[in-house]
Amino acid sequence: MKLRIGLSPCPNDTFLLHALLHGLVATKGVTFEPVIEDVEALNARLLAGDLPVTKASFAAFARARDRYAACRTGAALGRGAGPLVVAPRALAAHDLGDRKVLLPGENTTAALLFRTFHPEVTDTVHLRYDLHLAALARGEADAAVVIHELRFTCRERGLHVVEDLGLRWEGTTRLPLPLGGLFVRRDVDAALARKLERWIGASLAYAREHPEASREFVRRHAQELSDGVTAQHIGLYVNEFSAALGAEGEKAVRRLLVLAERTGAAAASKRGFLVGDA
Repeated sequence: MKLRIGLSPCPNDTFLLHALLHGLVATKGVTFEPVIEDVEALNARLLAGDLPVTKASFAAFARARDRYAACRTGAALGRGAGPLVVAPRALAAHDLGDRKVLLPGENTTAALLFRTFHPEVTDTVHLRYDLHLAALARGEADAAVVIHELRFTCRERGLHVVEDLGLRWEGTTRLPLPLGGLFVRRDVDAALARKLERWIGASLAYAREHPEASREFVRRHAQELSDGVTAQHIGLYVNEFSAALGAEGEKAVRRLLVLAERTGAAAASKRGFLVGDA
């Protein structure tokens, strides 16, 4: 049996899923075909129900709960790991109202947070995240919400941090920020879905025990080729919540899902959000 699984080219995804994709985890005859796309492309696939298993933003998942359930393993949550609002020159967060701001995709958690915290900003443009810095350099926008590896390199490229949206979330909720997770379509056999959670956990354990095994795979797909940036990325986004959401992680996800519903970004749902929930 072969399952298609969506993942981004970001180091946290390729590091975590390398062993699963390369047959280094015992999966009882189930193999996986990777579909590697930008996070917003994966969000679109999630909303379309295109893939049986996929990484996506929790903000997109808020709109797809009737079709998908979240795995307890493989998620990207954390503290000090959120999107940054950056600009070519120094700005204060309260000065963004009349500025043009680039967002990394309508269905990203970054966009949900920005819209929540800055409803006064009406001039926004969605652009794939890795094109933001070049667009700013060309003067096509006044600011951008950066994610993934750009979080680590924006300052050395001369950009000013206007606001850390993750820290604002943490200050408001006292919870880690749920960025992305792995989601299983609800028509996948329930027993297989629960096994998948365990296999993802085993893939992470293998990656941690054998970090050299995934190095070339990670490097091949990374936007930033610096080993130092890659290590920072993995260290920040692959953490205890990736191994298991746990009570705090589940609470954080619920809080984000409620935020999406209250702001009109997603319809209310009575379904449980985890694999195995009704």
